[in-house]
Amino acid sequence: MGALGIGLIVVLGIVFILFIWYFSTFNGIRTSELKVTEALSGIDVALTKRFDVLTKMLDTVKGYMSYEKQTLTDIVRLRSGMTMGERIEANKNMDNVRRDINILAEQYPELRSSNNFVELQRSIVDVEEHLQAARRLYNSNVTDYNRRIITFPSNIVAGMMGATRKAYFEADEAKRQDVKMTF
Repeated sequence: MGALGIGLIVVLGIVFILFIWYFSTFNGIRTSELKVTEALSGIDVALTKRFDVLTKMLDTVKGYMSYEKQTLTDIVRLRSGMTMGERIEANKNMDNVRRDINILAEQYPELRSSNNFVELQRSIVDVEEHLQAARRLYNSNVTDYNRRIITFPSNIVAGMMGATRKAYFEADEAKRQDVKMTF
């Protein structure tokens, strides 16, 4: 084999290595871009969850607050018409109820708005953490993608692909707003 044959093999080897490098880099950039798209979808899921969960929890809390308010209003109204003797008798009855609470608890509805508020607060924390995690994942994937398309030598392939930098997460104004919680 002559010098021409060895030179041809070396040139073909270099072309083959460049070909493998090009497609490996191309696929890496496309995979990174797909991860960015997937992470953006995760943010949309988190925003939807945030809205759905918080509005449903808020409706539940409002409904129970209304029930409690009516119950307490009825109790106060009934007590306001009692004589002192009836109030003393009612107080004695309440003392008996307090002593036997473990037995009688199932027979009386519990007023639980404070538990509803605690659950609402937990839900708020949960959905906000989910949203923050989705944002972090997205921004991490954007960083990886942008790094791939601006660093040498992969920026050569990125330029040939027409790849452009992705922006970090910026919620549009409607999605960025918290759920309005008015009681």
